Amino acid sequence: MSIIPERLKKGDKIMVIAPSRGLKLIGADCRQIAEERLGSLGLTVEFAPNTTDDNFDITMSASVEKRAADIMTAFADKSVKAVLTVIGGFNSNQLIRHLDYEIIRKNPKIFMGFSDITALHTAIYAQTGLVTYYGPHYSSLGMKKGCEYTLENMVNTLFEGGKREILPSAEWSDDAWFLDQDKREFIKNEGWWQIQGGTAKGTIIGGNLCTFILHLGTPYRPKFEKDTILFLEDDEESHLLNFERNLQALINQEDFKNVKGLVIGRFQKASKVTREKLDFILKNKPELKNMPIIANIDMGHTTPINTIALGGYAEIRDGRIFVEG
Repeated sequence: MSIIPERLKKGDKIMVIAPSRGLKLIGADCRQIAEERLGSLGLTVEFAPNTTDDNFDITMSASVEKRAADIMTAFADKSVKAVLTVIGGFNSNQLIRHLDYEIIRKNPKIFMGFSDITALHTAIYAQTGLVTYYGPHYSSLGMKKGCEYTLENMVNTLFEGGKREILPSAEWSDDAWFLDQDKREFIKNEGWWQIQGGTAKGTIIGGNLCTFILHLGTPYRPKFEKDTILFLEDDEESHLLNFERNLQALINQEDFKNVKGLVIGRFQKASKVTREKLDFILKNKPELKNMPIIANIDMGHTTPINTIALGGYAEIRDGRIFVEG
């Protein structure tokens, strides 16, 4: 059974950690905006010991031992109510064998980030049953413009909870906002792509697809229990055929038969994935024939993004998505 952490409230302390790349990548303006946003929610922010600018090697990361220690520090500290990652990267999967999952299980709290942080989401849920949150990084909250949807949905999930419908953002962006906070390009959102109709409900499993499949064949991959709903997204390096074969790797798992619905996040422009191409790929997989599939949701590497409770509950009904957790 899933363990749902306590909701946030004003006065709570969050700890920022860098399990992948760290603060050295984040500009001063981004840090200031993120601090102010979190402060406006009544939260206090503390940085784990190994997130400092001078504590990184050529991979822009601290050592495995230091990064794992920061995670354990955050979970063991009773005064910390949520753990927030700085940013993604490529190497969170180095840490999964160096964590004390019993301490994490006994100290359930909100854990949030996305992209490469999927490695930690999957390991924590598989080993403890703790619901974690696929949502913005600390750096994501440093976005000057276009963060309203991200912030609203984060607050709804982490502070309020309860069942809610995921609704499309009004507009989205895939620009390098972190290079120029004032020069932005926003695109009108056409809404969800309903690839296949139908209804389904069950436990949310997923995250970043190319990271998720790193755990296949290990005890750190969550099982697809009866009535699983997969929520997947990928970054600009995942072109259509890469996405297709990674998805097929999941389909080839023995317990994929328990997956009853598929939800896919919006692709980045560089992926060059159109609705027509994705529709063709998905509808030519016999294993997906009888399940509802919705794509182009606000999840993943474009902005803004939703906050999704991995290990939580989802229901797909009449082309609409409801989540809880």
